[in-house]
Amino acid sequence: MLKRTIYSLAIVAFIAGCSSGTKLNDAPVVDRSGGAGAGSGGAASGVAPVTIDPNARNAQGPVGVARIIYFDYDSYTIKPEFQQLIDGHARFLKANPNRRVSIEGHTDERGGREYNLALGQKRSEAVRRSLGLLGVTDSQVEAVSFGKEKPAATGSGEDAWAQNRRAEIAYR
Repeated sequence: MLKRTIYSLAIVAFIAGCSSGTKLNDAPVVDRSGGAGAGSGGAASGVAPVTIDPNARNAQGPVGVARIIYFDYDSYTIKPEFQQLIDGHARFLKANPNRRVSIEGHTDERGGREYNLALGQKRSEAVRRSLGLLGVTDSQVEAVSFGKEKPAATGSGEDAWAQNRRAEIAYR
């Protein structure tokens, strides 16, 4: 009985702590921009504008090196044309031992959920092993599978399926 009372009081205290006396609907909206351009209101409010670096994504990994390895149907064998891509990432990771990557394995929509998760994992592990053979430490690489859950292309045809059979290298 005492336990139940204490639990009830804790819930009431939590709910009371979450409530606010401010009535949001009663607060007037004031335009403080002074009629000037769209960017001047930020300085008056004390909010600094955000600058997005268009090169930020490339700064995370090797510049000019693709991040997607494509696979044949029902295969996790890395094709020879992707070896140079893997070499580029291996060189970058060895030169930057504090950097980490996640290899994300994907499949097309054909096949069951469990089968596709297993195939996606085999694809990501194949890329992880290739990086390891080139000298990248295991602590820098994580292999995960999304199976068919995150398609790059929608549709049910060979063009879409070919784009979905992939492993993506994502820097963290």
